[in-house]
Amino acid sequence: MANKQPLIRITKNDNRPLWQAVIIRAIFIVLALVVSSAFIYSVTKLNPAQIFASMYKGAFGSARRTWITLRDAAFMLIVALALTPAFKMRFWNTGAEGQALIGGLAAGAWMIYFSGKIPTALLIVLMLVSAIAIGALWGFIPGYFKAKYETNETLFTLMMNYIAIQIVEYFVDIWDTKGSHSVGIINMESEIGWLPNLFNNQYVLIVIIALIIMIAIFVYLTFSKHGYEITVIGESVNTAKYAGINVPKVIMRTMALSGAICGIAGFVQVSGISHTVSKGIIGGRGFTSIIVAWLSKLNPFIMTVFSVFLVFLEKGATQIASDFNFNQYASSIVTGIMLLFILASEFFINYNVIFRKKEDR
Repeated sequence: MANKQPLIRITKNDNRPLWQAVIIRAIFIVLALVVSSAFIYSVTKLNPAQIFASMYKGAFGSARRTWITLRDAAFMLIVALALTPAFKMRFWNTGAEGQALIGGLAAGAWMIYFSGKIPTALLIVLMLVSAIAIGALWGFIPGYFKAKYETNETLFTLMMNYIAIQIVEYFVDIWDTKGSHSVGIINMESEIGWLPNLFNNQYVLIVIIALIIMIAIFVYLTFSKHGYEITVIGESVNTAKYAGINVPKVIMRTMALSGAICGIAGFVQVSGISHTVSKGIIGGRGFTSIIVAWLSKLNPFIMTVFSVFLVFLEKGATQIASDFNFNQYASSIVTGIMLLFILASEFFINYNVIFRKKEDR
């Protein structure tokens, strides 16, 4: 008797046309809205349209809210872009949170120790350079151990996050003069070390920095020799070695670059957004940005869309909790449902699900 074949067969699909991918994503977004609406109604008996209108208001309800959404999306985009070269090389950098945090610490130290002692423009330059340097070092360390000793980069970079947190906590305690376990807003009155306003807006420069990095990463990965080497290593380390590429060197160089861009994110957070130093200033976006990079398939331009979308969900969840006395955890479930369906759509884009006919089984 012949072995019975399973009803469902799954095959990889690497060449799905763009129009099919767009349709699949649209279908899953509609399904996410339907399921979210059903959940909202079952819990609150409210019209789901009111909930989604509230979410929109939370993210784009005014000019100020719109700019705050764009600011947070720009910050998340910078971190996602930082992860892109490493991920393209199949180096799973989970340490963006710590790399950005340590960069922010370096920037904050300049604001605290040198405010008023050197010209403001020079201070900001030194803050940026220091954040880039320490971020690059924080990325280089796990890259070095991966290249030389084949350590597990996922665990190594993850543990580096906790080291960064403890270092920040150490300096916060040193700088805390009020016993509040907080630095507070640095240079609140003088605003020395703060990113300058552009077009009478404090967040325009942050968005411009994110867009410049986005274009730079695209050009670097698409047209440079370094980008070519990263792509080859990501596809096959053995092929890269056969082609004469110095794999350890590329790994260390790429992780230093990844950490450096995270350092820029830390600088932006301290100098342009929070104006303080604490272990929570990155706010988990080092981890959320992994989702952004992955969903966008490491395309820098598509990352912009997902960054805005995830920040929209975050702001929207907070707004509906405020408007309808909606439990914060319940509002987060709505965000989770949306993300779950978006992630599920990626499976159906990358794989074919084939149902065998009865006579073929």
